[in-house]
This record gives sequence, structure tokens and C-alpha cells, in this order.
Amino acid sequence: MKGILALTVGVNVAVLAVFKYAGFFVQTLNDLTGLGWAVPQLALPIGISFYTFQSLSYLADVYRGEVRAQKSFWKFLLYLSLFPQLIAGPIVRYSDIEAQLAERSVTAESLFYGALRFCVGLGKKVLIANYAGKAASALLDGGAMTVTGTWFGILMFAFEIYFDFSGYSDMAIGLGRIFGFRYPENFNLPYVADSLTDFWRRWHISLSSFFRDYVYIPMGGNRKHQVWNLLVVWVLTGLWHGASWNFVLWGLYFFLFLYLEKLCRPALEKIPRILRHLGTILLLLLGWTVFYYTDLTRMGEAFSALFGGAELHSAAAGITMLNALPLLAVCVLGSTPLPRRAGLILSGFCVDGSDRLTWQRGCYAGAVFLFDLAILALSTISLVGSSYNPFLYFRF
Repeated sequence: MKGILALTVGVNVAVLAVFKYAGFFVQTLNDLTGLGWAVPQLALPIGISFYTFQSLSYLADVYRGEVRAQKSFWKFLLYLSLFPQLIAGPIVRYSDIEAQLAERSVTAESLFYGALRFCVGLGKKVLIANYAGKAASALLDGGAMTVTGTWFGILMFAFEIYFDFSGYSDMAIGLGRIFGFRYPENFNLPYVADSLTDFWRRWHISLSSFFRDYVYIPMGGNRKHQVWNLLVVWVLTGLWHGASWNFVLWGLYFFLFLYLEKLCRPALEKIPRILRHLGTILLLLLGWTVFYYTDLTRMGEAFSALFGGAELHSAAAGITMLNALPLLAVCVLGSTPLPRRAGLILSGFCVDGSDRLTWQRGCYAGAVFLFDLAILALSTISLVGSSYNPFLYFRF
């Protein structure tokens, strides 16, 4: 059985390595040795990292006896290729939807919730992330950097990647619910975290839990070789995000600070929470700077600007920042628990918990319908009227 597991895992990883990393490794080898080998230019299959990891989790869980092998090829194919979450996650484990592959139900409630969740995600992506990304690009790409412009640009990029990725996850969860599938949550207000450990419990939960359960713990976890295990996990996490050295550096960055955080945890817990939160946000912004720049020279210029090695301010950057202030306020508010609490309060007032159709339930359903319609209309107008619609996860 171990031989079969090793073979099947090896085949899956080899396919991912060839398509995603062959060019990166050959280019790196050329740079180190001057060989001049032709760099493979392979088209990256959409979502290859996501369905490869789903396949690996299935193989491991079957080997461990945690799930039964799926006898139907078509149901297994359905599990791997479910379109709502195929491109941008979340990474769905077979155990999450094993029963739903055989039998699921679609109700008026699931359609209602699914449509609402999809529209929320669409709005986060199109109406917030795209515009935050446009502001970030204006400040971080191309021209000379300034101190204030670089800090503001990285802040907008931090919000772009959050609302972009969590928006896609919301859309996937909503579409899944419409078709009778219940996908796991993938984000839980990560920017309210008061430590990097807390952040990674809240950010891309399906990826963090995958590396924990299938790499970190099998290697020994906290019991033995903890530093080595943590290093391997974070190098792999960095490479998972893209075939470029900046992602390796990004993984090493989080490895270093997460390890330091573990060592200093007793002292850190004595610091007021608000200060821990601000320190975490600062470290995250520096981490997102590494993530943003695949060009290491440009990355160095950005870090120099962040720490005062550039002009303090410029008129052009000032105009961009001033125009983006209302969007920044929306981003900050949307990253807090307030929108979620407002929705719960509204539904609590309007839904009495019974199956009877009351006027409150009718008003609530009508309000949600109008909200969905407004988000769809505004998102469509935005997509038609703007040429800026980046897909951050094409490299995955």
C-alpha cells in the first residue's frame, strides 16, 4: 500500500512540477551555471494547484482509512472538477462532500443563501478588490516611488488580495450551495488577527489546514524537528503561490517571524491586544511587499522607499491617495466584523425562527433580492466600463 501511495502521489506532484515549475527551475539553473538551456513555455492548466491538492488529500485520507475509496470514476471526477471552486478554491477535501456526491438536496433556503453569498463575493471582487488593485498599481508600478505612496499602495494591495480571494471563495461557496454542496469556509476576518499565527488560522484556511494535516504533522509537527518542519511547510507554501523567487522569500519571511513568535509567545501575550494587532498588520504589509514584486530589484526599491529611502511625497501620489480614501474606508470597514454582525441583526429582526411566512420574512427576502440585484447591476456596469479586471490566481 505504501508503494502505491508513493507512486500515485509522485505522479500527481510530477505533473504539477512539470507544468508549474519546469520553467522556473530551468531558468534558475541557467542563471547559476550559464548553460543557456531552452526554458519550457508550458501553458498552465487553470486551477492545477487546487485540484492536485484535492487529489493528494483524497489519496492520503483513503490510505489512512479516514474515507472509503470512491468506486465510481464519474463521482470522483465530479469531486475533482467541481467548477465553483476549481479555479480559486477553497481546497475541498473528499471527506467534506463525500455524502453530497451521492445525495444532496436543493431547497429554497439553499438557493436564497447561495445567491446572497455569490453576490456578496462578486461585489467584493469587482466593486472593492478591482478598484483597490487599480490604486495599488498606480502607486507601486512604473514611476519613482515615494514613502507615503509606497505605504499606501501596499495597504491597498493588502485589501485587494483579501477582497479578491475571499470574494472568489464567497462566490464558490454560494454557487456550491445553489447546487446542493456545502463547501468549507476559507476566510474568517484575517485582518482582525493579533498575531501571525492567528492570521494564518483565518487566512486561506483550506490551504493552511492542508499543509498542517498532510505535511507538518506527518513530518513530526511540534514533537520533533519542529524548526525543520516549519521551514519545509513555508517553503512549499511560498512555492505553491507561484514559480518565482519572491514567493520563496515570502515563505521564508513567514517562517522566520512565525518561529520567533512561537519563541516569544509568553512575552507577546503580555502586550496589549491593540499593540499586538498593529504589529501584526505592520508585519503583514511588509510580507505583502515581498509577495507583490516578482522583480527583486523593484522589491528592493520598494523596501528602500518604505523605510525612508525615497522622496517623502509627490503630487501625483497625493492625488491617487486622496481619490482612494473613500475606498480605503470601505475596505477597513469591510475587514471588520461589523458587516457580518449587521446582517445577523437584520436577519434576527426579520426571521422569527418558524416556518410561517410572516411579513417580516417577506420584507427580509425582498430586501435581500434588491441587494443581490443591485450588486449584480453595479458589478456588470463596472466590468463593462473598466478594462482593469486582474485575476490574481492565474499562477495557481
